[in-house]
Amino acid sequence: MDIKKRRSDRCTRPQLRSPGRPPVANRYERAMFWEYVAAGMSSEAAAVKAGASQPVGSRWFREAGGMPPAEFRRSTKPLSGRYLSLAEREEIALLLVQGHGVCEIARRLSRAASTVSREIRRNAATRSGNFEYRATTAQWHAERAARRPKVAKLAAHDTLRRWVEDRLNGAVAKPGDTPVNGPAVAWKGRRHGPRQNRRWSKAWSPEQIARRLPIDFPDDDSMRISHEAIYQALFVQGRGALRRDLAACLRSGRALRVPRARVGQRGKGFVSPEIMISERPAEADDRAVPGHWEGDLILGSGSSAIGTLVERTTRFTMLLHLPRMEGHGAGPGVKNGPALAGHGAAAVRDAITRTITTLPAELRRSLTWDQGAEMAQHARLKVDAGVHVYFCDPQSPWQRGTNENTNGLLRQYFPKGTDLSSHSADTLAAVAATLNGRPRKTLGWKTPAEALDQYLKQIDKQRVATTG
Repeated sequence: MDIKKRRSDRCTRPQLRSPGRPPVANRYERAMFWEYVAAGMSSEAAAVKAGASQPVGSRWFREAGGMPPAEFRRSTKPLSGRYLSLAEREEIALLLVQGHGVCEIARRLSRAASTVSREIRRNAATRSGNFEYRATTAQWHAERAARRPKVAKLAAHDTLRRWVEDRLNGAVAKPGDTPVNGPAVAWKGRRHGPRQNRRWSKAWSPEQIARRLPIDFPDDDSMRISHEAIYQALFVQGRGALRRDLAACLRSGRALRVPRARVGQRGKGFVSPEIMISERPAEADDRAVPGHWEGDLILGSGSSAIGTLVERTTRFTMLLHLPRMEGHGAGPGVKNGPALAGHGAAAVRDAITRTITTLPAELRRSLTWDQGAEMAQHARLKVDAGVHVYFCDPQSPWQRGTNENTNGLLRQYFPKGTDLSSHSADTLAAVAATLNGRPRKTLGWKTPAEALDQYLKQIDKQRVATTG
């Protein structure tokens, strides 16, 4: 008995094992997703703006290791016009439904009839047994056929891979090659996000490895690899060259790479553009008028802290006493509970208000701080203390250079790793008086206390002249 041949059998493409459902998003949407990620947007926000769902964006970012695939990088050349685009495939599908023939479709697209015929024959949907042409399925087939997978160099070169792994994960050893097992040092998820625990290993950076190869193997050109190829082998799923857990040997400990543009945008929700340092009065930059302060916290062991305030013109320093609250250390911390360590937003606000209001209003013009969570109540601080608060850009400590320099001087009295909560308010006042009594070259060898006192006398004279 003759069996009627199915229309799908006329397709010249051999039978394929189903690789799964065709992606919902097309090439354009994925390209826009990586453009938005490179601009600094989160994967969820980039996916929504590109027209995909948030879970899809997270999956794209995770599977790519935080790095855009080769076909979506900015350095990639645009797709040649000799290949059919998704828009043209959509036009083909529409004209086929309307009953137009191959020659008519080719004429309307300004393409050769053989190109359209081959496209319909090769990239049609055949899963249902019928021979149907859908634009998204055809685009999916075309992208799969255009792939030219290449074996990673580390996967094909065993000697090079072992050498790279040894520099990443090699044991720390004594002079006699006796390995030293270090302690387990975990990242704090509260501060650093999801990262793998640090390892005691050689922990060479990929750039150090890549630059060292020509020195150790000057005559072996096969022992060469770029640092970017090492990063891809660590982060990109499916490369199969290096174990994913070796990413813990990197000093950052990240499981995914972070786009460079995103680093400069790490801000806090309580910081708005109108209170950034760029909006600070110009008189604060040239230090001509006293009353502009810089502040920060210096941290010690057990989450102890001392607040520092430094006046930009006179270098006068004031220290904030931040004692621990009752109940600190009595049990495990409560999420979103009170900051029992003593340097929460409310405690820092009260300490600044209590300290800076001892000065006249003319010396309370502005306060510049980093974007630490301890300044979350800056709006109320502005009301209570009468001082305008401005925030530095993320990861820009040089914008508070005077305060950073003063913190370095204070470490003589409050070394790192010590419990700063053991110092009383009187002790802090004594250290501040000592620092304010040191002559400074930038002040013409006057002390900060003398410079501030001179300005206070000027304020008193102006008040007397005004009232007189």
